[in-house]
Amino acid sequence: MVKFIGEYVCKLDDKGRVVFPADFKAQLGAGDLRLIVRKDIFEPCLEMFTYTEWERQSEELKARLNFFRRDHAQFWREYMRNRAMVEPDGKLGRINIPKKLLEDIGVQKELVFFGNDHKLEIWSKENFDKENLTADGLAALAESLSK
Repeated sequence: MVKFIGEYVCKLDDKGRVVFPADFKAQLGAGDLRLIVRKDIFEPCLEMFTYTEWERQSEELKARLNFFRRDHAQFWREYMRNRAMVEPDGKLGRINIPKKLLEDIGVQKELVFFGNDHKLEIWSKENFDKENLTADGLAALAESLSK
């Protein structure tokens, strides 16, 4: 499994493309470069998974659902909405994230790729900067999780 580490600020070009950070591309290796992008359920960001990780998580989630229950079927439908497959081009490593997804998270010109272990998060630069916890806030949260 690929583990993503680091954060990179990138700019959209005039056609709405962004250069996928070379360090993340290197972490993918020479294999399958397909990436799945979807809107995060809880935060104003996008989640990006390798295709293999997306398949694993989707199958795991699907196994927990009973599609003869309306609420499960509705959840699955909504979970699968607003997603796209992207792949860095061979020349410059650019990717084209659908405009609607970028608008949903408030990206104007700059975005942040944030390595979050098994996935990447994509934030508008403004929202990413706002989401930082203070050192005291992080310490308090860490203490509450250890109880």
